Amino acid sequence: MDNIKSPSHYKIPGLGIESIDIIRHTVDNFSSVCEANVLKYVLRYKKKNGIEDLKKARVYLDWLIEEVGEHG
Repeated sequence: MDNIKSPSHYKIPGLGIESIDIIRHTVDNFSSVCEANVLKYVLRYKKKNGIEDLKKARVYLDWLIEEVGEHG
């Protein structure tokens, strides 16, 4: 189990996919979702989960980079 890149509590039972995959394919602006989550994790890391939150922010930042690269 990887709490950073693939937390088991986000897997959709019976579908074998994660909620982020549904979000990625259904929202109009996935970049905004990524930006919001980067901010969320960076702003809370000192008070909540420390390094783990910074690593989560990095995952969303990587997804944002991929999204911007794909859609320019």
